[in-house]
Amino acid sequence: MKLPGHDAIARQADEHLVTHRVKLPRKVVEHPFRQVAKRVLMALLVLSVTALLVWFDHDGYNDNSDGSVDFLDAWYYATVTLSTTGYGDVTPVSDGARLTNIFVITPLRVLFLIILVGTTLEVLTERTREEWRLNRWRSTLRDHTVVVGFGTKGRSAIQTVCATGLKKEQVVVVDPSSKVIDAATAEGYAGVIGDATRSEVLKRAEVHRARKIIIATQRDDTAVLVTLTARQLNKGAKIVAAVREEENAPLLKQSGADAVITSASAAGRLLGLSVLSPAAGMVMEDLIQQGSGLDIIERPVIKAEVGRRPRETDDLVVSVVRGHRVLGYDDPAVGTLELTDRLITIVRATPGSQIAPDVRPLVQE
Repeated sequence: MKLPGHDAIARQADEHLVTHRVKLPRKVVEHPFRQVAKRVLMALLVLSVTALLVWFDHDGYNDNSDGSVDFLDAWYYATVTLSTTGYGDVTPVSDGARLTNIFVITPLRVLFLIILVGTTLEVLTERTREEWRLNRWRSTLRDHTVVVGFGTKGRSAIQTVCATGLKKEQVVVVDPSSKVIDAATAEGYAGVIGDATRSEVLKRAEVHRARKIIIATQRDDTAVLVTLTARQLNKGAKIVAAVREEENAPLLKQSGADAVITSASAAGRLLGLSVLSPAAGMVMEDLIQQGSGLDIIERPVIKAEVGRRPRETDDLVVSVVRGHRVLGYDDPAVGTLELTDRLITIVRATPGSQIAPDVRPLVQE
């Protein structure tokens, strides 16, 4: 296996120091900074209105220092009054000024406090609500799918799985980039920011309760470490990993992966096939794309097909899943179909086409 040198390992060790946290999907109505700015502007508006009211009726107020109230004194009085400081050096002395304080400035003071205190309360309430959502999410999350890496491979894998009926609430994305997790939560997935090679990060994604784990990292050595950690935390989950180099695939299987997809060799195979036969390449590309053209699905054998051979069914059967074995359609061991068999067929893509879930590791024969 091609592993990085000592410098790369040191860099990876430094990355372990990055903090990790869970982010749940939510609809952000307005940016927090914009909300705070609006509240500040509202507070300044209330302060300005109060200062102008005092200035217009400055004859009704008395300043203990010089006896008169100028424009600066009006702002000073408005500030100490709305903040409930109230030094008492500037006071309303006329009946009109006192009535204005009772019916106008006092409501403005209450409004000013609501704006400032409300902002603090909203922040605290939001934190409490987010913590409650997080605890509730952790307590109810079971048999979900964890996807490590939200790049092109990880995103396509999620789209394929969700096309079969899996809810977005049952998908947790793990990635060290906060921007990537923001993109994932914007699409409705829960996200965990952190290095997936660390067990505490995977525990935050509730890997020990997951049913499926998809590993789509950018580096093969990272995929090996993540697979080892995930398998240690969850002995029964189905782990599927992607690697770039074919020579690293056996190591992934030894690390605990049930299936390993070699992205580089698969792309090379498709390139070569497209050169030799463009039509065959188009068919293969059509099969790879989810939800359009042709799709490959897994389905159970229906009663009407029991006793028939794979070629005698209405669908184009590629393989037969019998027990823990995957047999070719022309394998003599297949014989006739049994009710407990499952068929892997090529069909025309429709909204109802689904790949049935399967948690058992299959042995290719």
